[in-house]
Amino acid sequence: MNRIDAARRAWERLALRERRLVAVGTAVLLLSLVWMLGIAPALKTLRSAPAQLQTLDTQLESMRGLAAQAKSLQSRPAVTRETALRTLESSLQQRFGASAQFNVVGERVTVTFKGAAPEALAQWLSQVRLNARALATQARLTRNASGWDGSLVLDIAPSS
Repeated sequence: MNRIDAARRAWERLALRERRLVAVGTAVLLLSLVWMLGIAPALKTLRSAPAQLQTLDTQLESMRGLAAQAKSLQSRPAVTRETALRTLESSLQQRFGASAQFNVVGERVTVTFKGAAPEALAQWLSQVRLNARALATQARLTRNASGWDGSLVLDIAPSS
């Protein structure tokens, strides 16, 4: 109670003008604290909400598309190992000709490229994923003036 009594005595010793200045200063300080801690963060969140909602909507549509693609892949019949290898070989010949070669070891296929165009490589990987059910598990590619050189390791479907 000593501190409260001391504060009360100090307040009473102040002139009316000084009391008003202290009260106005305290009110300004409290209002600025309410603004900084309560109102400004809420307004910032409110302003950024539409952009965040747009981003989330875009992500949701992308996820729905991926889910539909996954369902369509699951509903497709299984591919035998031999069919996958034939599909892989024919797609390599069609897209890259002699600039690509492959080697089969067990469930893995190593494909070596020389000067593969980036767009052709991306389309080929997509095609092989869908038609031969082969997934790229390793990539060692370097870019040069004529395209991509290096190798890809693909996992193929086991024999059925």
